[in-house]
Amino acid sequence: MARVLTPQSEDFPRWYQDVIAKAELAETGPVRGSQVIRPTGWAIWERMVAEVDLRIKDADAENCSFPLLIPESYLKREAEHVEGFAPELAVVTIGGGKELEEPAVIRPTSETVIGEFMAKWIQSYRDLPLLLNQWANVLRWEMRTRLFLRSAEFHWQEGHTAHATREDARDYVRRILHDVYEDFMVNILAIPVVVGRKTVRERFAGATDTYTLEGLMRDGKALQMGTSHELGQNFAKAFDIGFLGSDGKQHHAWTTSWGVSTRMVGGMIMAHGDDNGLRVPPRLAPVQAYVMVVKDGEGVSEAAQSIHKALKAAGVRVKLDTRTDVPFGRRAVDAELRGYPVRIELGPRDLKEGNVTIVRRVDGSKAAVSVDAAAKAVTDALEADQQALYDSALAYREAHTSDATTLAEALEAAQDGFVRLPWDACGEDGETQANQQGVSVRCLVRADGSVPDSGDEPGLIAYLARSY
Repeated sequence: MARVLTPQSEDFPRWYQDVIAKAELAETGPVRGSQVIRPTGWAIWERMVAEVDLRIKDADAENCSFPLLIPESYLKREAEHVEGFAPELAVVTIGGGKELEEPAVIRPTSETVIGEFMAKWIQSYRDLPLLLNQWANVLRWEMRTRLFLRSAEFHWQEGHTAHATREDARDYVRRILHDVYEDFMVNILAIPVVVGRKTVRERFAGATDTYTLEGLMRDGKALQMGTSHELGQNFAKAFDIGFLGSDGKQHHAWTTSWGVSTRMVGGMIMAHGDDNGLRVPPRLAPVQAYVMVVKDGEGVSEAAQSIHKALKAAGVRVKLDTRTDVPFGRRAVDAELRGYPVRIELGPRDLKEGNVTIVRRVDGSKAAVSVDAAAKAVTDALEADQQALYDSALAYREAHTSDATTLAEALEAAQDGFVRLPWDACGEDGETQANQQGVSVRCLVRADGSVPDSGDEPGLIAYLARSY
């Protein structure tokens, strides 16, 4: 059989593009930087949305929706914010065939428009905290684009909150960072992440502090999987988000923002995929079990439908394939490309022996089990393979994480993964030098791996890597 995908070891970027095309995840859109997400890719994103949204609501945030178009003047109110996004803005100047009185920006993010309405909705400390989230698409006019990883238009969630005190804002940012994002990435995506604090150079435009979750991909590059920002009172002052405190005085609120995007689909592909295509973590997979009729025969379709029903009753997301007019080999290859965690194959010969064949995508193993035991075998395999994917990703990260004592050592080692370097041995000057060589400081952590409260804490460790 002809090779379907370029091997990772031969050309990782080409392999990535091959997977997206052959697994029918997405295609480039007609406008530069846009993307069309196909049903297979969208189903994966929908599962991500469902899992993250559940955790966001557990953190007491409420979903809402804000406009796609933002008055240009809004962005100009927070100087650092507009400066940071200016090169990426798409501006609408004509509407209904007439020039607009004020240009409108297609949202690159929504701090400004949400800040405008927070100022209207917040009057007293009793209105705080105000915890909002929206699922939306945004547009950033990226110069170099890649499907899922850095498209001009992408889908995401953006949370925006206002608090009475800095401490409450910081606590909430950390809650989102760990209880929502880290929990999802570790327990659903099966991707181990380094959670830390961004440097001043790397933090979000207009933020006072930015926290990040960094994953290591199979080509040794880091991917920023999500971020959570303390905005201090910068936007509160720009948009007059004030409240009457319990002390009877007027105060400005402390605000936050945080988000994850369709970039996580790209992260899943690169963290888990192999030369046969996707390997989707079972807890995430839209299709966890794929029941395949190999060949028609007496009682085969009935047995397949019975297994499908039993799996569905067991809470498994299952799909039944009875297309015997399509060659079995083609269907099996397609299932592998799309990363279905488990296949259940059965035909007349299997049924005669009272068995089905269980094929596991993670390790490629095949086993004959009785028809009656099929549902239990599938659920056991799903749980085991969820852990196996995480263990594999963690082992890869550990094998490609090294320690350095000098910047020169770190820059050399960063060609093959994460490098831990004392921040004192790097500093802002070293960060500039690293950037010039295609290496960035991904985040700062304490010596014990925890997230620091300040970038000025003594003894901090910098994680350096090449990145997307």
